[in-house]
This record gives sequence, C-alpha cells and structure tokens, in this order.
Amino acid sequence: MQIVSAQEAVSIVKSNNRVFFQGAAMTPNLLIDTLCERYHELNNVEIVQIHTHGEAKYTVEPYTQAFRLNSCFVGDNVRKGVNTMYGDYTPVFLSEIHLLFRRGILPLDVAFIQVSPPDRHGYCSLGVSVDVTLPAIQTAKHVVALINPNVPRTHGDGIIHIKKIDYGVEVNTPIYAATIGEPSKIESIIGRNVAELVEDGATLQMGIGNIPNAVLHNLTNHKRLGIHTEMFSDGILPLVERGIITGEEKEIKTGKIVTCFAMGTKKLYDFIDDNPNIHFKEAAYTNDTAIIRRNPKVTAINSAIEIDLTGQVCADSIGMYQYSGVGGQMDFIRGASLSEGGKPIIAMPSITTKGISKITPFLKEGASVTTTRAHVHYVVTEYGVVNLFGKGIEQRAKELISIAHPEHREALEREARKRFNH
Repeated sequence: MQIVSAQEAVSIVKSNNRVFFQGAAMTPNLLIDTLCERYHELNNVEIVQIHTHGEAKYTVEPYTQAFRLNSCFVGDNVRKGVNTMYGDYTPVFLSEIHLLFRRGILPLDVAFIQVSPPDRHGYCSLGVSVDVTLPAIQTAKHVVALINPNVPRTHGDGIIHIKKIDYGVEVNTPIYAATIGEPSKIESIIGRNVAELVEDGATLQMGIGNIPNAVLHNLTNHKRLGIHTEMFSDGILPLVERGIITGEEKEIKTGKIVTCFAMGTKKLYDFIDDNPNIHFKEAAYTNDTAIIRRNPKVTAINSAIEIDLTGQVCADSIGMYQYSGVGGQMDFIRGASLSEGGKPIIAMPSITTKGISKITPFLKEGASVTTTRAHVHYVVTEYGVVNLFGKGIEQRAKELISIAHPEHREALEREARKRFNH
C-alpha cells in the first residue's frame, strides 16, 4: 500500500472504468468527492453501489457528464438520480450481488473503501460494512482506501491486507452516525403487535427504523433471543445489556450476533469495536436462505410500501418510481418461513402520511412485486395481525381489510366484492 493524497489516489480511475463504492456508515466520501472533481477529464465511468451516505455528487449535473450510477439498492441520496437518464437500478437479491462480481457479470476496475489502520500483521478492517464490499475487493483490479482510526475493528470476515490496497489516504474523521428517532404512537402499537409474535429463543432479523426499534422496546420480558440479520442498529443494545439477547439457541454461530453491516450512533460503533461476540460476514452468507433456515424460530421483520388484497407486497417502488430496492427482504422472508417455528412478518402502518391506504385493491401501475403472495405469511398494522399462509385469495382480502384503516375498509370491501364477483 502506498500512502498518497486523495487526488493521487483517485487518479487510478480511467474513462470507461467501473468503480465500486463501499456503503452505509463506511461510505468513503472524501474519495468520492475527489473523484467527482475529475468529471471534466473522465467519460463513461460507471458507479456500482448498494446504499451510500453523503452528497452523491455523481448523480447530479455537471458530474453526470462523466458518471453514470448503476445501483443495486436505492437510498435517499441517490433516489432522484436513479430515476433519471443518468442512473439505473439493478433488481437483485442482496444475497446474490456477490455473483455479479465473482462471475464477471459486473467486473470491477476499482473499489473505493474505508478501513481501519492495519494491525501488526498488516490487516485492515472493513469496519461495519462487509456486505458486498468483501467480494468487491476480492475481484476488483485496484483498491483505494481511506485509512481511518475511527473505523471500528470488527470480528468475522471483513479484513483486507495492505498488500491488496494500491493507494491509501490517511484521514481522521468520524464515520457516519445515524440519528435514532422515537417511534410514533402508531409505530409503537405496531411494535407491540409484532413483539407478541416473537417467541422466547427466537432468532431475529430486523433493520433500522422506528418500527424495528419499537419492536425491540417491547421485547424486554423475552428470553434467549438471538440475532442473525443483514443489519442492526442501536435498538439491540439494551437487550444485550439486560441479557435478553444471548444467542444461546441459535444453530448458526451459537452465542454470536451475526450481521453483514451495522449503522447507528457512536455508542453502537463503540460496542461493536473489537467485540468477539459480533461476527460481520458478507451478505452471501448472512442472507443465504439455506443458512438462515437452520436457526430456530427465525422471526424476520420487514416492511412494505403497499400490499394488494391478495397479499402481493411492493417494498421497493412507488408505481414506476424506484424508491428503494429488493435488498434482503425475500432472503429473510423465505428463510424464516423454512425455519422450524419461523415467522416471516411484514409490518407497516395502515396508511401513508397523506392518509392513503397501504392496503390496496391493486398495486399501482408499474409497481414491482418484491415479495410474492405465495411467500407472505404474517401482516401487521396498528389494527392487528393476520396470517395469510394457507388462505385463499378471497379470505386473504377479508383478513387484510380487517387490519386496514377503518376509514378505508368500506371502499376496500366494495373493491373486493367487485373483484370476486360477489
């Protein structure tokens, strides 16, 4: 590894290259912004990523003269750009993104990452974002890294030797910290409803946000819970401190918290740093259905933008507008359904912030089906819990209407009668 300036480091990128950006809290924004300054001398540089944080200049003018985004997930910082002629979205399960790199479907020229300083053996840590970064650095022709002492050293597979890094740029800045909000009244009710489905000894998968936090707030009387997830945030900390999350009943890495990335406050990162009870693996492992299902009582908690009356779940687009991504929802919904005693759960408010029902007669025109109706089991709103597994489509409609917002139930019943010719 050669220590250089950011300007020299990004000079490794040439026109027509494909460049990978590490994401989440580990987004190497100094490298990204410095690369964007070269827009006038570069052409046709493809950016591949999942979920980054930062300004994402490469998605707006004048930087789009040189860069085009091909995102495998869509965060709020690139959402507008993905929905223009300068960006695109590749629908793919989080568990299979590694295949795009390893099979040469998306061969990478350069990978931009952020790592801890090397240990005495020369190994740097990928910190709290191993996910698809590990296969990216294993297959990229060149690797450029921010070397940052604020990056937590994580246990698991997220390491890279300095011999694999072409250029290193030394920085000393805090990594991205996510603000943890307080659940609303509705979110708190949903959290309680979901928590009632969680059994002692369950293995949990949940993400970041107010609903997952609300669920965790309501698990303080549970016992022997485990974590095998694609990501986690601060919400698990009180349960670990109280001895509620022990992982003792897990089949895979018993006693360990297993994840592929984490995002939260500095308190979370301090908890993760050099903690042998947390194993960071790549998404090909954490999201492998065959691995997930081996754990007992896998309880997977995911959300949706809308659900139609037959149970089709759209979680990544608003009509034709690409809002998010497939991510790991199907990986865990399927893994939970195959787990002994598992429970796949879709949890969401009954209405949008504008009062529109999220339970709908039909998905919007152009909307994607993230999770098929054959995969859906539990659906939870603030008005209750239903289990659609084994139900016919007419019965599904009745069940879903029963947990819709009361102001929309009559209209949904009319649409159901029309659909089923009653």
